[in-house]
Amino acid sequence: MEESTTPSSFKIILGSSSVARRKILGEMGYEFTVMSADIDEKGIRMENPEELVMALAEAKASAVVSKLQTIDNQAKDDKQTLVIASDTEEAITPELAIGDHRKNAEPTLLLTCDQVVVYEGTIREKPSNKEEARQFIKGYSGAHAATVSSVLVTNLSTGFKKGDWDKVEIYFHDIPDHIIDKLIEEGTVLYVAGGLIIEHPLVLPYIKNVVGTTDSVMGLPKALTERLIREAL
Repeated sequence: MEESTTPSSFKIILGSSSVARRKILGEMGYEFTVMSADIDEKGIRMENPEELVMALAEAKASAVVSKLQTIDNQAKDDKQTLVIASDTEEAITPELAIGDHRKNAEPTLLLTCDQVVVYEGTIREKPSNKEEARQFIKGYSGAHAATVSSVLVTNLSTGFKKGDWDKVEIYFHDIPDHIIDKLIEEGTVLYVAGGLIIEHPLVLPYIKNVVGTTDSVMGLPKALTERLIREAL
């Protein structure tokens, strides 16, 4: 669990295993538990990037809720159950996790997200291999791309959902081949949408301009997330 200097009057479950999203949510001052969604993202296809990232966030929310319901059902005779949250274990009360309408109960908010990169009108998700990652990054050299990031906040106590998306345009200088080679060898680019990590020390010198916020490019737009949390409570 991430520590926060500002205690919340509600609980948050981050339905993402992304290290960057965990870091950003922690920077926002929230305490939260991590539970991965484990969905087949390739099984959901849409031509419109905004519709796609929202559909994926919805699917991830459904998957996490299903996990919580399974945990709740298995723990009917127990007062508490253990949720494996990333590399930590945290005890939560199952009856507070889903549909708790009791007076004065702390609401639980589930945050699910998705992101794609759009390059020359084509949607790019995580590279399937090193060669595709290399092709992606070479394409950005001297050109531009956009990230489309979704956030969906589900109030598990009331069932209310609120979601939206954010878009950022990124313009690049020419990226030398030896920099691309180093990025591929390191491997981090294989696990992010479009093989795009603008905050990476190797990439930063080749960023010409960013129209939008870095936190959105990293997968969790802070201003949008704050707004959706307020609206979901």
